[in-house]
Amino acid sequence: MKYAVVTFGCRVNQADSLEIEGGLRARGGVSVPPAQADVVVVNTCSVTGAADQGARQTIRRIGRDNPRARIVVTGCYATREPGDLADLPGVVRLVPNPEKDRLLAQVPWPQDTSVRYAGAEGPCGAPVQPGVAGRTAFTLRVQTGCDQHCSYCIIPTTRGAGRSRPLGWVLDAVDGAVAAGYREIALCGVHLGSYGRDLRDGSSLATLLRRLGGIPADVLFRISSLEPMDCTPEIVDLVASSPRFAPHFHLPLQHGDDAMLRAMRRPYTAASFEALVHGIVERLPDACIGTDVIAGFPGETEAQADVLATRLERLPLSYLHVFAYSDRPGTEATGMAGKVDGAAIRVRSARLRAVGDKLAGAFRASQVGTVRRALVVDDGAAVVTDNYLKLTIGTARTRNEWVQVRVDGAHSATVC
Repeated sequence: MKYAVVTFGCRVNQADSLEIEGGLRARGGVSVPPAQADVVVVNTCSVTGAADQGARQTIRRIGRDNPRARIVVTGCYATREPGDLADLPGVVRLVPNPEKDRLLAQVPWPQDTSVRYAGAEGPCGAPVQPGVAGRTAFTLRVQTGCDQHCSYCIIPTTRGAGRSRPLGWVLDAVDGAVAAGYREIALCGVHLGSYGRDLRDGSSLATLLRRLGGIPADVLFRISSLEPMDCTPEIVDLVASSPRFAPHFHLPLQHGDDAMLRAMRRPYTAASFEALVHGIVERLPDACIGTDVIAGFPGETEAQADVLATRLERLPLSYLHVFAYSDRPGTEATGMAGKVDGAAIRVRSARLRAVGDKLAGAFRASQVGTVRRALVVDDGAAVVTDNYLKLTIGTARTRNEWVQVRVDGAHSATVC
């Protein structure tokens, strides 16, 4: 059977898609572009209205370009609003997130064969090898669900309560990825910092990182999005003291004004976030530190928008992800007063993106002349450094190879 997997959204979805693809390949499936596939799995996101629209457009395009394709839709949009997707051309299955670990059994195969799939209760399927579908790093989901209930976020509804994979399962999955040839593994979760809290065996994210830090294999672990209140001094110390961890933190701020943070139900202050970022830079001067911010949250005034922009300008951040506020039916924020005009949201978003461009430029400039460890990606003419610089190199090298590079400019490097 020829298959394609199309993924929208966060690294958690990317990790889920890797597991789905591993199961498909273990059953004998062959990866092809969606226009040539017998079955297309579309793993949707629903964090914004734009994400919903993008999924609908993609499904329609697949149905138009490949009318014989049987389309299986899963992910957060398929969970939140299945009625929006059920009648789109080619859609034969809707698999909500709680059923995602059993998705393979619902794929309409041309013939009935047996399979073992990487579900929550089952063994890990054959890992997709580096280079398949353009992947060089392996994305591993160790946790899903969230109990935080930020006022703007629909994810606790679409993903459910926080659930962690047992430590032994994670270590086995890491062994499998290393055996398949991966040199970098990104650890991800919907609320990654809550890892282990539901296991009731004393596990925590720090426990997991200590075990991973002792792995003898030459593999680099990159910690994906980590809530500021979960980025403890112990975790910073673990990253700073072990070559197994990338000096890279993604810490969603969301806003720089404390009244806005309270309205968002974010359990920290802007000052504590600043202290966290400065503390990381003191321990790891070359660390890449990124953040997420929301423009135009209900009730945001021009003065509060200005507070956010000016606070970001003075922080040693490496990049920004800017999200224009989008109403998600079913969230607390949907019913809040003081909705910001769409035109104002666009202006504020543009200002924040300009700040982000400035911060990214400053970080890249600070790295010129440094020597970093990097993984060769794409066609061998590009690398990603441990501190997340994406650079081109003059002479192509073997993909998935570790190299030392000297950063020559904002986007270029030389292999040492």
